[in-house]
Amino acid sequence: MDIGRRMAAEFIGTFWLVFGGCGSAVIAAGFPDVGIGLLGVSFAFGLTVLTGAYAFGHISGGHFNPAVTAGLWAGGRFPLNEILPYWASQILGAISGAGMLYLIAVGAPAFDPTAGFASNGFGEHSPGGYSLASGAIAETLLTAVFLLIILGVTGKNAPAGFAPLAIGLALTLIHLISIPVTNTSVNPARSLGPAVFAPGWALEQVWLFWIAPLVGAVGAGFFNRWLNEEK
Repeated sequence: MDIGRRMAAEFIGTFWLVFGGCGSAVIAAGFPDVGIGLLGVSFAFGLTVLTGAYAFGHISGGHFNPAVTAGLWAGGRFPLNEILPYWASQILGAISGAGMLYLIAVGAPAFDPTAGFASNGFGEHSPGGYSLASGAIAETLLTAVFLLIILGVTGKNAPAGFAPLAIGLALTLIHLISIPVTNTSVNPARSLGPAVFAPGWALEQVWLFWIAPLVGAVGAGFFNRWLNEEK
């Protein structure tokens, strides 16, 4: 598949992840009496990846996440010269998804973007008040585990056809663990998209949600390459 079509698939998949996952948090999580809550938001993020991977994985690989792209490169599964085009598509998809969500959300009288707009944060902007150090550890560790799962279920010896299901459920579990800590990123594009439309603190803190996931993903990629190296 040519790079243009793969970039388009990454754009749409990342758009869907941000619009669906963050949309569940902004629109449905706290809806009076019938809100979906933390459990619902966690499943929403998992379902966006599950459905997106089944829909577009055969075209682009279904990364939808700059950290996944970097981790796959480190694991020997993706060429270095295609990282930047994938990142560009993912970033534009995330910002577009957040922008479309913003256009819908402002139609509600009670909408308040200063509440964070599903942005990721630490310290006073962490849902549970967790520190910078706690956020960094959580994001690095959980992204590393996420990449190990992705690399494992897409390996040559893995059962065919089940990878999107395992990856989607893994992302659900990651959110169940870490929403209280950072509102869960493990995806630099997902963090950047809402931050563009949120108050200044979100953009000021977004650096952590690029560095920690990328460090975790690249480390996991190299570790998985060593782990599966044939002697």
